[in-house]
Amino acid sequence: MYIPQVQAGRIKFFIPYKMERERAAFKKLDSSFYHYHQKLWSIVNTAENIKKIQLLFGDKLIKQATQGPLVIPQIAISESIQAELDCNHQKMILKGFSQATIRNYQSNLTQFFQYFESVAYREITKEQIEGFVYHLISKYKISDQKQNQLINAIKCYYEHTLGMPREYYNVTRPKKSKDLPDVLSKEEVAAILNYPSNIKHKAILHVLYAAGLRVGEVVRLRIADVRSDDGYLFIKDSKGKKDRHCTLSPLLLDLLRNYYREYKPSYWLFEGQEGGQYTTQSIQRMYRQAVKGTNSNPWSTPHTLRHSYATHLMEHGVNIRYIQSSMGHASTKTTEVYTRVLGINNKTLTSPLDTLYESTKFGKNKPK
Repeated sequence: MYIPQVQAGRIKFFIPYKMERERAAFKKLDSSFYHYHQKLWSIVNTAENIKKIQLLFGDKLIKQATQGPLVIPQIAISESIQAELDCNHQKMILKGFSQATIRNYQSNLTQFFQYFESVAYREITKEQIEGFVYHLISKYKISDQKQNQLINAIKCYYEHTLGMPREYYNVTRPKKSKDLPDVLSKEEVAAILNYPSNIKHKAILHVLYAAGLRVGEVVRLRIADVRSDDGYLFIKDSKGKKDRHCTLSPLLLDLLRNYYREYKPSYWLFEGQEGGQYTTQSIQRMYRQAVKGTNSNPWSTPHTLRHSYATHLMEHGVNIRYIQSSMGHASTKTTEVYTRVLGINNKTLTSPLDTLYESTKFGKNKPK
């Protein structure tokens, strides 16, 4: 048992292969989950579950401390650094960057500026930038995602704020991960969508799955965006500042009409208790409650419903171009990732072995 960090949601375990009986019993516990890449099991971190584990393993249970990742220290921002951040902020506003991108880039650039505060930023070489990124990887174990965000922030600063040539920030990036997106089964999706008793919560979850929307797109939906006569949802200023049309299921339309009659929103389709847009944090909270209440995949998020939407469409044989357009992908290469998560079994794919035996006559050696 790896002793969890403070407020950790789950506890991880390494169960040796020879402990078949204990492993089989662990699998039957509520919320047990196997992490394939780590070769570890986990369970929700509660006092009740810890007691169950102690009873199950007895004196075979060995507790081992885990070392949490080092946190990049926060240092006071000097006047010179603040001046650079202000210039970069102004340029990003003029370029029309989203608020989320601006916050992300400013945070990453703060770390970059503090590291090179004694150097003129225009004179920093590509090799020095790579040395900085390497320092964060080796000391703080930053993820590939964090590494890419950092490089994008530096790239933005040199290209847009300082107006330097593109080749200047051609910094080495990590190899792109080919992890498969999490996908829920249709049974899990149905259970999650119908878990809330509140019709607003139920409507929000149904919109996420029925149209394959991002959480941010759901909270920005206006009443006028439900084009019931034409049969589509209008998505305004989605990722990349692109507008698009999404599927409006007749079943979803009926649910939204019932929701509207009960809540009577004024402008936004989903409003908070005091008016204004519903928050993404509220959707995430509501989704976690539905996952917990239905004992579904504990690692799924509201975005998993979007992945499931695309995968289930592919399973029904929908043209990939339609799926690409509905999801707002710039290229079919982004959409093609869902072809790798299609359920492969003897119901969806026929082995050539079967057709081989159908077309071949065997004598005494025919397999039984």
